[in-house]
Amino acid sequence: MAAVRRTADQLTLFPDHSAPETTKPGGRPGFSVRESARARRLSIKVFPRGRVEVVVPKRTRPAEVEAFVSDNRQWIARALESFADELSPESYRLPSRIELPAIDRRVIVTYRNAPGTVRVRERGNTLIVSGAVHDEMQCAKALRRWLSRTARDQLGRQLADLSADLDLSYRKLHIRAQRTCWSSHSSSGTISLNLCLLFLDPPVVRYLMVHELCHGRHMDHSPRFWRLVARHEPGYRRLDRKLGDSWRAVPGWVGIY
Repeated sequence: MAAVRRTADQLTLFPDHSAPETTKPGGRPGFSVRESARARRLSIKVFPRGRVEVVVPKRTRPAEVEAFVSDNRQWIARALESFADELSPESYRLPSRIELPAIDRRVIVTYRNAPGTVRVRERGNTLIVSGAVHDEMQCAKALRRWLSRTARDQLGRQLADLSADLDLSYRKLHIRAQRTCWSSHSSSGTISLNLCLLFLDPPVVRYLMVHELCHGRHMDHSPRFWRLVARHEPGYRRLDRKLGDSWRAVPGWVGIY
């Protein structure tokens, strides 16, 4: 997913809380800044389609952020060049059609200019986006809210059925627009699923659900954890490798990658 630079070594990111976007999704700003209550140090995330985000602890001074970015400009440039070799930056475009392989659903999207807040209504296999539709960011946010509702309903049902079939329990489900992971399972028994799973192939989504359900028994990646995963998903290694490039299936307008 994202290339990451911290004040210490580069690390694999764990889930963090989503925050409102401060830049146009799909755009290529200099960088955006996001405060995080969980951050203990400054970090920079460079996403595959060119978005650069600086994550900072609360009450970090602007001058400190600017100095950190300045010190790491060469690293940012190298990360952007590395991603550009694999994927050209995607021009921002609101969708006229949305395909969700995970639930085998396809919808047409229409836009109607009207007074008031941007809203999304479903009418059969058509999404009607109405309101100030000239504001592309608000349209994207409204469509993400629709994705979140759809994921909670459809993926939530799949997870509940799989939990019952495998006799692997969980306590709660959260649907998030996570930027750095597809799913997670907390020690309190809460499974978080990324709404972007809707854009992935069903076998990959099932593997991720099996993976998180198995964490209800083993909260680590020990051999016994992987044995349990293999019992319920024998092809997990192939699916895990496929997951590495799955972010490519997520459209730029979603604003995650």
